[in-house]
Amino acid sequence: MKSIPNCPVCQSEHTYHDGSFCVCPECAHEWDPNEAVSSDVGLQVKDSNGNLLADGDDIILIKDLKLKGSSTVLKKGAKAKGIRLVEGDHEIDCKIDGMKIMLKACFVKKA
Repeated sequence: MKSIPNCPVCQSEHTYHDGSFCVCPECAHEWDPNEAVSSDVGLQVKDSNGNLLADGDDIILIKDLKLKGSSTVLKKGAKAKGIRLVEGDHEIDCKIDGMKIMLKACFVKKA
């Protein structure tokens, strides 16, 4: 009997075959076990609509956000150009209205 490979994304051993693909029930990743697997998946950040974001993308705020420790409010529809993705709780590093800020991806959509 052939062994089923661990998930290349989350390394879960609870994977199963679904036709010619393997599926991970923990992270929902699907892959073809016959193709070469890239070990460097990299940072994957999705916006509020599920679109993958990349360094250099433009984003738009989907709701008003009050900046912590300030009386400033970032308005819905504000645009940030040329974002940078970073590791951590706040995945996006950008500049809006001349201020450098960090945002969570759930509050933005890809422009």
